[in-house]
Amino acid sequence: MHSPPAPALLDVDRLRAEFPVLERETRPGVPLIYLDSAATSQKPRAVLEAMTAFYEHQNANIHRGIHRLAEEATGAYESARRRVAAFIGTPDPAEIVFTRNATESINLVASTWGRTKLRAGDLIVLTEMEHHANLVPWQMLAAERGLRLAHIPIDANGRLDAEAYRELLSRGPRLVAFTAMSNVLGTITPAAEMTAQAHAAGALVLLDAAQSIPHLATDVRALGADFVVFSAHKMCGPTGIGVLYARRELLESMPPYQGGGDMIRRVSLHAFTPNDVPYKFEAGTPAIAEAIGLGAAVDFLDAIGMQEVQAHEAAITEYALDRLSEVPGLQVFGPPAAERGGLASFSMADAHPHDVAQILDSLGVAVRAGHHCAMPIHEVLGVPATTRASFYLYTTPGEIDRLIDGLYKVKHVFA
Repeated sequence: MHSPPAPALLDVDRLRAEFPVLERETRPGVPLIYLDSAATSQKPRAVLEAMTAFYEHQNANIHRGIHRLAEEATGAYESARRRVAAFIGTPDPAEIVFTRNATESINLVASTWGRTKLRAGDLIVLTEMEHHANLVPWQMLAAERGLRLAHIPIDANGRLDAEAYRELLSRGPRLVAFTAMSNVLGTITPAAEMTAQAHAAGALVLLDAAQSIPHLATDVRALGADFVVFSAHKMCGPTGIGVLYARRELLESMPPYQGGGDMIRRVSLHAFTPNDVPYKFEAGTPAIAEAIGLGAAVDFLDAIGMQEVQAHEAAITEYALDRLSEVPGLQVFGPPAAERGGLASFSMADAHPHDVAQILDSLGVAVRAGHHCAMPIHEVLGVPATTRASFYLYTTPGEIDRLIDGLYKVKHVFA
């Protein structure tokens, strides 16, 4: 008999009413059970309404015009930057660069800081459980510049090997780039401790926080990382906008990423002077409505409280792992509930992950199947793919029960 769900820590029914898509049915009589928030979260009405209000009442380009609409649009855009800065714990909004997503943020660092600071033979330390976005840019740069790459292995429980990390640091890396939370294993890495160790070894740190910032209270100054990247669409915000946080002195030392409008202070036919940070890295018309949507998402999460979000997800994850353990022939990858974020990747004997996801989808349960943009960790695990159920502030114990019911139907199909 499975353990009863933990007591509700949030008024989840009230919160769910803020997400229009959660009201839909996948077919008549079959409600949507959305368990794919690690891929993208759903969007509350506050975000949708903020973006619509901009387009209906303030739509204009920013930083250039002096008419009322342009000034209002600029104010709304820069207000979003200030709220994002406060949300992650930096008092300096200039340390917030808006990009398209976390992937572009990493590429920005690789293309600017990496190309100007790294030389042939320099070492970059990564991990075995990185998303492709935190592997491929460094592989491309390594091929171009003759850099060395090394990877922290994981142990049998999905934790990073601390002893191996210390040994890699003894080799004098210039950069350590790692995830704050694995999108496959759910592993929450000891980011502050790892960052302090890297700094002691003379390395800078890039933290991929795409999976952690939506779910965990985050203070980038306390973490100490030099670069932190994340995406709006995983934290109740819109697609098309991400964030690079970096210490101001680093941003000021880095050359522009792209050339064009707004990243310049002065241009002649033969030369240009770049703008101040963060505008130096925001060439062209940015995603204005999307930035406003991100600001609204930050307000929405702040009003709930990230400690409350984190506690709710911890209870849901513990309940999910408990229920998943009941299913015969199912293997969950990663650490115990206390050491992971709100997701569970698993395999089922005799059933391919794609078949599992397709059968669940026929029952209204949306999960992800595949390698989740993390092929190397699946090679380490010895499986070609996994099925991933991921949770958020709107996930209920009843939805976990629906998932388990669906998995038993999968077992019946493949019996």
